[in-house]
Amino acid sequence: MKKSISLVGLFLLLLGCLQETAGPSETFNLENKSLEDLKTQKANVSIQVSDLNLKLDQINMAIRELEGDREKRVLITAFSTKTEPFEHLIEVQANIKTRQNVLLYPEFAGRLVQIHVKEGQNVKKGTLLAVIDDAGIQDQLDQVKLQLELAKTTYERTKRLWEQKIGSEMMFLEAQTRYKSAKKQVSQIRQQLAKTKVYAPFNGIVDEIPARVGSNLAPAMTPIMRIVNLKSMYAESDVPENYLSNIKKGSKAMVTIPVLNQTQTTEIHQIGNFITPSNRTFRVEAPLENPDGLIKPNLNARLNMIDYVNPEAIIIPLRIVRENANGESFVFILTQPEENNSYTTEQRIIKLGKSKDEMIEVISGLSPGELVVDEGVSLLVDNQKIKRIVEK
Repeated sequence: MKKSISLVGLFLLLLGCLQETAGPSETFNLENKSLEDLKTQKANVSIQVSDLNLKLDQINMAIRELEGDREKRVLITAFSTKTEPFEHLIEVQANIKTRQNVLLYPEFAGRLVQIHVKEGQNVKKGTLLAVIDDAGIQDQLDQVKLQLELAKTTYERTKRLWEQKIGSEMMFLEAQTRYKSAKKQVSQIRQQLAKTKVYAPFNGIVDEIPARVGSNLAPAMTPIMRIVNLKSMYAESDVPENYLSNIKKGSKAMVTIPVLNQTQTTEIHQIGNFITPSNRTFRVEAPLENPDGLIKPNLNARLNMIDYVNPEAIIIPLRIVRENANGESFVFILTQPEENNSYTTEQRIIKLGKSKDEMIEVISGLSPGELVVDEGVSLLVDNQKIKRIVEK
């Protein structure tokens, strides 16, 4: 306001000077003037012009000062830096698996005579699932059992006589040998007969039964049925070897299954001790909860593992980071606060750390509480006058 009044005063002063030197209707009479008179008149006019030019320069300077106060400054937004916990994640592709997923094959060659379960049925460990024709092994076992009973009776009598010093040692040894041989033969036939029955190896669900009653089965070749336990699921992934020192047993992890739109928080419970030569990776496992049974083996998933933690990190958006000709990263901060949220910019070189979700950690170059330019950063240069927009 004071500068506006000064400007008006200067205009009035100039106007007064003009009026003093020459009125609107004043004219110069150049007729009948001698050379000396004209030179004197010229000198007077030159002095007046010089005086007016000086006053005009003062007016122009006042105008420039007023225009400088009203110049348009770049409008920007800024945020105050602060420390906060920061966790860096690595993401790898994973596959859902379960160790209790078994396709059962027969151990005995023969005809399938009975199937005691249906597809989709829950079974307990030890449940009888199917029976294969024993091809007369049961009859053979019954016969060998009779021979065992006779061999046992003969052995016991011969032993009693031998203990009473009756009979020869050879008779005792022969009876003992026949008894042991019969016991072993019964045990072998029982083991062979047991292979004609298929039992559930663990608690689970009968997923499929490719075999049919009456079909002939070949050991280790003809599948009977698949048993799956969906309670013990885990995500398995191959992780590049350069993360070996950062991922530990017990490290926090998240498993995302896109098909189910499901994410679970878990932890790494198994780390492989072998580096695969072909792709330089090591195996990791993370357990999963599957209460409703929706998670199935071989589903694709994403495994995110926390490999770095900083409890007091300064985090800034990646979009505000710039790079100079020397390859150094920098941001603009605000300094020299003035009235009306006006500041001066300062180009600050920073050192960056790890990034996450379009945010990046600043290792050095910034301190908590500094104002960092956000919106409008692309329009700035160092040591520039700007105006900050304060969001309410």
